[in-house]
Amino acid sequence: MKVLFIGGTGVISAASAALAIERGIELHLFNRGESARAVPDGARVIRGDIRDPAAARAALDGLEFDAVVDWIAYRPEHVEADLELFRGRAGQFVFISSASAYQTPPASLPVTESTVLANPFWQYSRDKIACEERLVKAYREEGFPITIVRPSHTYDQTMLPLKGRYTMIDRMRRGKKVIVHGDGTSLWTLTHTRDFAKGFVGLLGNSRAVGEAFQITSDEALTWNRIYELAAQAAGAAAEIVHIPSATLARYDPEWGAELFGDKAHSMIFDNTKIKRLVPDFAATTPFSHGIREIVAWHDADPARRVVDERLDSLMDRIIADWERIFP
Repeated sequence: MKVLFIGGTGVISAASAALAIERGIELHLFNRGESARAVPDGARVIRGDIRDPAAARAALDGLEFDAVVDWIAYRPEHVEADLELFRGRAGQFVFISSASAYQTPPASLPVTESTVLANPFWQYSRDKIACEERLVKAYREEGFPITIVRPSHTYDQTMLPLKGRYTMIDRMRRGKKVIVHGDGTSLWTLTHTRDFAKGFVGLLGNSRAVGEAFQITSDEALTWNRIYELAAQAAGAAAEIVHIPSATLARYDPEWGAELFGDKAHSMIFDNTKIKRLVPDFAATTPFSHGIREIVAWHDADPARRVVDERLDSLMDRIIADWERIFP
């Protein structure tokens, strides 16, 4: 099977690329070659910029693929360019959407692929919804062979899935307090990229996946309090948590607020029956308690990786000081 990944060296896509090659897929990566991650052995690299339609068409001239995956399409104009580029040249086109596109907050749990798409809070999610709608229109009207995939907070050893990433570990290790939105009891789903890859690669070239949408997540749901506690344990520190309402955080930082109200402030639990039915060997086997130890070890292996967001660090100090002045 001949597959093209647009991107292919990112947090989510790198593990899928490695597994695709391991399973004998002839994998081509189309990207600019600017990622810090190495190209997996066996992948064939096509250098180019997908945002330059003429150059992309020239670079891919004469090539056809059993499946094309666009890992870096975020807005409707991106998928419009994909439609122009891959009509008649792809047996399957896979769009990477987001579980944040689902109704927010969800009317019921667990979330399934039939849950309505509606996120009034976060532009990122609204753009993903618009991309999906355009691709569904192309499927219905012209038979363009789409498959939609909705990941939810997928991470690898390089990406700490907390606000500010390593900044939170640094604060814990220095004995500083950390902010958790709300009361910390909402449930959240974190998925290791190795687990995501097992479900994802099984969709490639699968005719039963065409015209369908799939969510691929872990079945483990943790409270945010527990997520921070596990991070602190892995870092050899303590999590001294200050709970602050999401609305208050939004007043200090509107972008942080949009991220919370549009995604992380609400419990999200997923029903993965559909992907398991189509890809029977899919199982998420990396609990976050293991994944977070990998993350901390990776950061500790090189001081250059331990990047602290000084602006966010100072903002958290100010928010906590203000909050504790009002609620000592």
